[in-house]
Amino acid sequence: MVRKVASLVVLGVLASVLTSSQIAARAGDAASPTGGAPPLREVVGGDLAPTGRFPWMVRLSMGCGGTLTAPRVVLTAGHCVGGTGEDDTIGVVAGVTDLKSTEAIEARSVSVIRAEGFRGETHGDDWALIELDRDLDLPTLELSRGGYDEKGPVTVLGWGKTSEKALRQEKRLRFASVPVVADEECAKAYDKVGVDLVKDESICAGKRGVDTCQGDSGGPMVRKAGDRWIQIGIVSWGLGCARKGYPGVYTQVSAFRAEIRTATRKLS
Repeated sequence: MVRKVASLVVLGVLASVLTSSQIAARAGDAASPTGGAPPLREVVGGDLAPTGRFPWMVRLSMGCGGTLTAPRVVLTAGHCVGGTGEDDTIGVVAGVTDLKSTEAIEARSVSVIRAEGFRGETHGDDWALIELDRDLDLPTLELSRGGYDEKGPVTVLGWGKTSEKALRQEKRLRFASVPVVADEECAKAYDKVGVDLVKDESICAGKRGVDTCQGDSGGPMVRKAGDRWIQIGIVSWGLGCARKGYPGVYTQVSAFRAEIRTATRKLS
């Protein structure tokens, strides 16, 4: 269910209404949407990203995506990390769309700050910052202030799977344009499977055949404003990948902008 690895809590809630194969579609290979390891998601129905198009996009070693929001700070999903504190276990690949490229820039984590209120993807507060061991000489991504920024269509991207049945994640970055789905419509959809959408902290987006998927957790939802890209959301969770009536759910960046900026100053 998570776009990294499905949450044990959410999987338990859904077990009574979904088959085991449906649940597996969201489980990915890492954790879960509400407390377990995070599930990963990849872009279904997307296109290969041209070299240099998204220079602030990074790949994390646990199988999540992230964005460079300061020269040595990566913004990702809370369910992608273990918690707040010193952490030198996360590898970072940046500066390329092809993870096999010899031009890839590599770094490691030093410490992590995860949202204090995080209890699992579907409960909100699904964001975290990773401090790197050095500054990266790459463009950084601006955070949304809300309002007009959050109107669709929006762009989502990642190295995740390209379908629920795919056996592995991708090595080349993919992106896709998807419409934003109204909170009420999204909440109504997930209410059918027993999950309450935290509407004031989430943005839903996607359509049948186009969505993020396992392996895309922590990656961005962005929108172009003139010549600048602005981050609107963080890939969090969803039911299956690109299923009709079940859009992907993203952490609403503007809801946490002040907290993220304060935490960033502590790390950078």
